[in-house]
Amino acid sequence: MSTATSPQGPNSGEDHRRLQKPGRDPHLFRPITFRGVTVKNRIMLSPLCEYSAIDGMPNDWHLVHLGARATGGAGIVCTEATHVSAEGRITAKCLGLWNEAQRDGLARIVAFIESQGAVPAVQLAHAGRKASIHVPWQGSGPHAIADGGWEVIGPSALAFAPGHHVPRAMSHEDIARVTAEFVHSTKLAREAGFKIIDLHAAHGYLLHEFLSPLSNQRNDGYGGDLAGRARFLLEVVAAVRTEWPAELPLFVRLSCTDWVEGGLTMADAVEISRMLAATGQVDLMDCSTGGNDPRQKITPGPGYQVRFAETIRREAAIATGAVGMINTPDLAEEILANGRADLILMGRKLMAEPSWPLLAARALHSDQAWPLQYERAMLS
Repeated sequence: MSTATSPQGPNSGEDHRRLQKPGRDPHLFRPITFRGVTVKNRIMLSPLCEYSAIDGMPNDWHLVHLGARATGGAGIVCTEATHVSAEGRITAKCLGLWNEAQRDGLARIVAFIESQGAVPAVQLAHAGRKASIHVPWQGSGPHAIADGGWEVIGPSALAFAPGHHVPRAMSHEDIARVTAEFVHSTKLAREAGFKIIDLHAAHGYLLHEFLSPLSNQRNDGYGGDLAGRARFLLEVVAAVRTEWPAELPLFVRLSCTDWVEGGLTMADAVEISRMLAATGQVDLMDCSTGGNDPRQKITPGPGYQVRFAETIRREAAIATGAVGMINTPDLAEEILANGRADLILMGRKLMAEPSWPLLAARALHSDQAWPLQYERAMLS
């Protein structure tokens, strides 16, 4: 007869196997702090153009659109691309922040976002050569000057696509003027109460146009090698910081590849991120891709851009945000838990499901609170 005895104790034996059980502290719902701003979770509403402003002015559409994502549980609620001048708008219906009326209209929205425990962010942008087009439901074609469109500018006199406006190549005076416009919009953003600025250097708009050799063929100090092409972005970052308080974070949205041979590469994106990290003025790289050339070849799928955020985080030693079809709680949690990014930016998913963060909290067994007005929904 065997003399072996059964294991004793609360953590031994077949009845006490070590099982993997979901915790109640998922990474997606852990707070994160950037400078003096603490965000309640790692979900950020990605900037989503709504094409619903008149003369750049926000209205009730913007209040409801952004407010719904705040009540829906997002940690950071970011405006759509908010343009630093009328000339810099993508379309005549795009949001702007170049005057005090726009500032005051946005201040009302900012106050509501904050009242729901979310952090209000603004994306500051200039469309460059991709300005003066029609809204998507009118075809996104060029908006003729004779029909209310306007002259566009860019690093070089190269149109985005055949039939689009050929931009006027910017002089050094133009570069100084646009830099000053970013600074003025930053001042207005601070006065409106925003707590994060996201500078738009992606998707083929002006700052991206300077970065990419596909759109920048200058032979002065703002062109040529990567250092020259990054000069304008670095100058804008430094200038914006003169108006943006040291205790408030600054993000940069970057297209990490052009998806076109001869364009920006992942290696370029890492080096640009290193340049920005070295300034000590940028707190997170918002890692997107593409948008600068219609020849781009992209095969989208769940998490298809995460590798860019992961690589920059590792090789440039700066926080990153991952974006691009991150549509499930498990995928978002995996990205964060495995150290591939620090924030999850969600666009289309939050457009379709404003309360996705609250539902994700339930799925991941987080204790994130629901708005009192919605508590009955937790019983379903």
